[in-house]
Amino acid sequence: MQIGIIIIGDEIVNGSRQDSHFVFFRQLLQQHGLYMAWAQYLPDDRAIISRQLVQSFKEKVPVFVTGGIGATPDDHTRQACADALNLPLVPHPEALKTIEVISAEHGDKLDSPAHLQRAKMADFPLGAALIPNPFNNIAGFSIQEHYFLPGFPKMAHPMAQWVLDQYYRQNFFQHKLETKAALVDGIPESRIVPLMEQIEQNWPGIKTFSLPTIREDLPANEQIHQYRLEFGLKAWGKDCAMLPEVWEEAVQKLKQLGATNIILLNKSSEG
Repeated sequence: MQIGIIIIGDEIVNGSRQDSHFVFFRQLLQQHGLYMAWAQYLPDDRAIISRQLVQSFKEKVPVFVTGGIGATPDDHTRQACADALNLPLVPHPEALKTIEVISAEHGDKLDSPAHLQRAKMADFPLGAALIPNPFNNIAGFSIQEHYFLPGFPKMAHPMAQWVLDQYYRQNFFQHKLETKAALVDGIPESRIVPLMEQIEQNWPGIKTFSLPTIREDLPANEQIHQYRLEFGLKAWGKDCAMLPEVWEEAVQKLKQLGATNIILLNKSSEG
């Protein structure tokens, strides 16, 4: 099973704050036999967020969304989600009740500016469900398999674990990912493109990849002329059974194309 990640925040996009969500979510998913489908970084821009969410909702892939669900003027994610789904933004009774308790603990009356500002964090698209926040009890929300979390890692990360346990436990370790790869010398990447296309056409369950690098084990004056490819194949679930046969055929084709050296890499199976 694959899950997408949307990370929202001007401070991350412009580099003033280092992102810690991507690495966390990649590791979290791997720990449960799940995989990252894709990742996006978006600014605090309501129109941009809404446009990306429209597309994301169409894809029917579960998505974690971090950032922008606070109550300051630069938080637009709740409103953008409602826009994307053409739904009204309404107070969630349970979330609002929790915020009223928090305001009372701070000594803020329910008609005070402080409480009214804080209460905006209970406004969610109509029909949204709550995601509990163990850090400060101000909930996130979910709708159509999109899970909206705060930007703060100490809040977002345990909330993401709760989502997986609550909604996707049955999907843990259901689909194995297996990879075969090798370092290939002697041929440029352009020469193996037809091979990659042929493999994916003949075996739709297998994906190819190629990562060109410059050989650093050579003298500096020779490195610019000596490229090395990391070439590989990936398969999921039942398609893993065909991977050894396809890999052997791919290795033979690489030799025929002029590969002078093929160094097999130890790529372990996951899931």
